[in-house]
Amino acid sequence: MKRALAWALVLAGCTSFENPDIVVDLRVLAVGADLPEQIVDVDLQHPQQPAELLQQLVPTEVCALVADPGKDRGLHYEISICPYTRNGRCDSAATAVVGSGEIADPDTDVQQPPMCATIAPNANLLGVLLEVLNDDALAGLGGIDYLAELRVGGIGGDPDLDLYAAKTLRVAPRIPTERMANHNPTIDAIMIDDATPLPLGRCPAQAAPLEVAPGTKLRLTPIETAGAREDYVVPTLSGSSRMFTESLTYQWISGAGSFSAGSTGGPRDVAGNPAPLFTDWTAPKARDVSGPMDVPMWIIQRDERLGVTWYESCVRVVP
Repeated sequence: MKRALAWALVLAGCTSFENPDIVVDLRVLAVGADLPEQIVDVDLQHPQQPAELLQQLVPTEVCALVADPGKDRGLHYEISICPYTRNGRCDSAATAVVGSGEIADPDTDVQQPPMCATIAPNANLLGVLLEVLNDDALAGLGGIDYLAELRVGGIGGDPDLDLYAAKTLRVAPRIPTERMANHNPTIDAIMIDDATPLPLGRCPAQAAPLEVAPGTKLRLTPIETAGAREDYVVPTLSGSSRMFTESLTYQWISGAGSFSAGSTGGPRDVAGNPAPLFTDWTAPKARDVSGPMDVPMWIIQRDERLGVTWYESCVRVVP
């Protein structure tokens, strides 16, 4: 009987979990970087000093997309860099803070308040890269990864409730010589039922968002920019190289309603068929809408080489 009761409690707890596709409180939706990867030219016959290689790097801007619909408040944040860790936390002595600040309420401002920091190619970054390099069995030939860690929470709130997120960035040698740095992917539009582009823009910035009735189902399909799926080469153990084409994924998030799939895209299946990119969003039901409801939407586009781009939209549900 005790065992049955324990399982019942477990199952009951599972049904109380929040839907990961619907944002109801403070959440870090994405962290992106421009540039997510940088390539340096190395001379294997006459290796350069680390400081010389550092001169080939350019500043990288890291930004976060954060939502906090549950409270009317501003947010504070801090962004640090450190050697890569599996748990996404900076716990190394080489950790360095690269930016911090406060922003207005991210859900009410007409413009998305910037939550960004610039990683300069200076001594702080060099210290991080050298620590990663010292622990790399391949001496950096395959590239070295480091983290940009984000800490964010409510202004004046309990710091123990702050959230953490991390973005992996990469510095790699130009091996093979055809290797090029990755760029963030892009789309041209998100089509509604293959007929009409979804208007992009935050809810506070749209005076007249797309209006739908409760329970309406919209099929949303991203139309990728030509060349969004980059070809890239990687070295092989035999000393040659192999070319691949990126696969892109899409994460679908909103403030209400439901998605048929919260994540779409990805690699081809075993038969070689491309993964579907679309999802169906269903507006909240009539019983959940007492008046016009502006529902924010976020679409996060990612490739498998650290690239990420996000888009925001808004749908007004009118009873």
